[in-house]
Amino acid sequence: MEQGLGFSHFLAQIDGVGISVLVLLISLSVASWYLIITKSINNFIAKKRATAFLNHFWNVESLDEVKKSFNGTTPNNAFAELAKLGIEAAADSKMQDSYKLAAAGGTSEFLTRALRNGIDQEAAKVENGLTLIASAGSAAPYIGLLGTVWGIYHALIQIGLSGQGTLDKVAGPVGEALIMTALGLAVAIPAVLAYNAFVRRNRIWLARLDAFAHDLFVLITVGNGATDSGNDAAQRTQSAPIPQTIAPATTYSDLEERGQ
Repeated sequence: MEQGLGFSHFLAQIDGVGISVLVLLISLSVASWYLIITKSINNFIAKKRATAFLNHFWNVESLDEVKKSFNGTTPNNAFAELAKLGIEAAADSKMQDSYKLAAAGGTSEFLTRALRNGIDQEAAKVENGLTLIASAGSAAPYIGLLGTVWGIYHALIQIGLSGQGTLDKVAGPVGEALIMTALGLAVAIPAVLAYNAFVRRNRIWLARLDAFAHDLFVLITVGNGATDSGNDAAQRTQSAPIPQTIAPATTYSDLEERGQ
């Protein structure tokens, strides 16, 4: 068998199409690994900060203390941002003129829209970059296969021109062409695994955020009604519509048991 066959020999014999395929695979690999690493770090930090904020939130005596803690500071996690958004929305709704569209439906509807927008913004934020990871996981094997087919085509042409079709002449060039398939799989497998992990994490994260929004909605509406007279406050609290897009409270352990 001829000596000198391998990846270096493959690179020396590759043409423009093969180089383009190789560069595309390397670019997808670098981009997907960059997103995998950065999103993993960001998710870890976000979870740590959210846990610290929720521990503080549920140990204060009133929403006024939570509001004071936001003075001069910027929320560093999605739960803090949602809490600040909800508290500010409840305060702003009292200042809105009744004829303005933003105040239509009263404080309850205004707060519902604000919380829904906050959850939608966080959903868009956590899904950023997943399209590229999914594209790398689904397209990389086919891109590698294209490079393999093109490499085998040129290998067979060279073998035909040499007039030697023995196994030792065929195995080397064809084996080198299959390197493209291996590279495509090497790019696709980590991307697919990472995409599935991120999708599951985002589903649990948004479910927890949705449950917190539900609790926050109840706390704010009850807090607003506490300043009214007894029966009127109770009646308004009971009749306050809970937003349908905000699910009932769900704990993290419940979601883990369901395998979400």
